[in-house]
Amino acid sequence: MTKELTARLEIGSTIVRHAIDYFHDNGFVQLMPVMLGKSTDPLGPDPGSSILKTPEVEYLGAKFYTMNSMILHKQLAVRELPKLFILSPNIRLERAERRETKRHLFEFTQLDFEMARAKKDDVMKLVEVFMSYLSGALKGDDTARAAFRALGKEPFEFKPPFKVYTTHELEERYGGDWEAEASKAHDQPFWALCHKREFYEKEDEAHPGHYLNYDLIYPMGYGEALSGGEREFEYGRLAERMGADKLSMDVYRAYLDEAKKGLVASAGAGFGIERLTRFMTQAEHVGDVQMFRRVPGEQVVM
Repeated sequence: MTKELTARLEIGSTIVRHAIDYFHDNGFVQLMPVMLGKSTDPLGPDPGSSILKTPEVEYLGAKFYTMNSMILHKQLAVRELPKLFILSPNIRLERAERRETKRHLFEFTQLDFEMARAKKDDVMKLVEVFMSYLSGALKGDDTARAAFRALGKEPFEFKPPFKVYTTHELEERYGGDWEAEASKAHDQPFWALCHKREFYEKEDEAHPGHYLNYDLIYPMGYGEALSGGEREFEYGRLAERMGADKLSMDVYRAYLDEAKKGLVASAGAGFGIERLTRFMTQAEHVGDVQMFRRVPGEQVVM
């Protein structure tokens, strides 16, 4: 193992430690991850998704899916725990060409969080404070300082508040594939609002066809950092949105049965630990921060 990889792993470990501390200190309860479920995030109809398939596992005569994300489980859990987070392993079997983006993995961990009765502004503020906190925490951490010195780098200094755009504004300025060019054009992260995505991301009732969701985009070409949104929580709206997306109601039957019993309004997000570590260490590829690389299109050693 190279000294560079050792340093990146140490920084990634330190990031996780400070992230856990931040969410605990802000009143969040940490849940253990779910890795197999009766249903999982469909990751569609997001036009940016390139998932080949979601693996299925049969156990004791029942079918389970590996987790694309724990969003559906978060919606159920937040009824009982108003503020929660998980270090959630995700499996997303990306097409081989995703290797070229330098930011896709087929196994990764995200810090996934949810807050009952929250709005998008609440989530955006929480994330901005976290990013600023993380810059200071890494600068003051002996392990992190030594690892950054080994790389010849310094922790990035996040300076919120971050700029806010709609995807419509970004498309006008940078074209349909706006993310890469917009990321290169900024020296601080920025928010991109209003994405047409999965059924659980809430549509703006005052402006149909617009959505109360958000992505945080890293600067300097590093691309998407975080994705989230306010949630659809009423059974009728969920069923309507799922029908419009032509999703199998049978696959989501257990989730819909819980929605009939009642969900609560909530908002949340998830950010990839590996992507955050890549950005902070300025690694060439997100696979460069993993001991056991899980890069689409690459041979897996172990």
